[in-house]
Amino acid sequence: MQTFRKHRRGAPPGFFGVEAAGLAWLAAPGAVRVAEVLDVGDDFIELERLEGAPATPQAAEDFGRVLAALHDAGAPAFGAGPAGWHGDGFIGEAPLPLRPEPTWGSFYARHRVRPYLHAVRGKVFGRLCDRLGAGDFDDAAPPARIHGDLWSGNLLWTPTGAALIDPAAHGGHRITDLAMLSLFGAPHLGRVLAAYAEASDHLPDGWRDLIPLHQVHPLLVHAVLFGGGYVAQAERAASEALTLAG
Repeated sequence: MQTFRKHRRGAPPGFFGVEAAGLAWLAAPGAVRVAEVLDVGDDFIELERLEGAPATPQAAEDFGRVLAALHDAGAPAFGAGPAGWHGDGFIGEAPLPLRPEPTWGSFYARHRVRPYLHAVRGKVFGRLCDRLGAGDFDDAAPPARIHGDLWSGNLLWTPTGAALIDPAAHGGHRITDLAMLSLFGAPHLGRVLAAYAEASDHLPDGWRDLIPLHQVHPLLVHAVLFGGGYVAQAERAASEALTLAG
């Protein structure tokens, strides 16, 4: 088996450990192929090297269906970390709180938006947190087992279909993974989303209109890490979400 080793000197405590736990948690249901963890230490993780292949429309549709099955494997609570992991995690280089909450809205406001309010200006984020905390965006869907950082770079296409790497895995909302795929684009995205929607029983009505809401957090992460126009994009996404809340 060919291997791939990531190394980071002086990595924060748990940086690679939570990645390994997340990969194992996503692999456990057997719904989606996940890169196998071969070894992990304080400053490295070693994975199987996955053979690449072109993305096809059929592979995209298959991925949409198996992603729905992975989400349906569930999580103990919104904000819960992967099984066996105690503590917080990371999304890219940024800290990612893993703290269970009783509702998705309270979780998203408290642990995905408010931690960034010291770094960005704009009253729109505070108003959004108020509406989230009030439950305006909650629905009946149970917590999903989500990848948490599902942009196209963490979705690999192999000769046997899609595979996942580099998660920020936790209990979250299904739309969060779909919103990440939509934020930076993915091959045959329309096919992925349509197949997912057909396979899932837990998407709320009008779920596509909620995608900007779920993009607020990753845009805030990018604003803090990279600056540029990400703050303005996050403000627009938050404003779009508020229009839905009335």
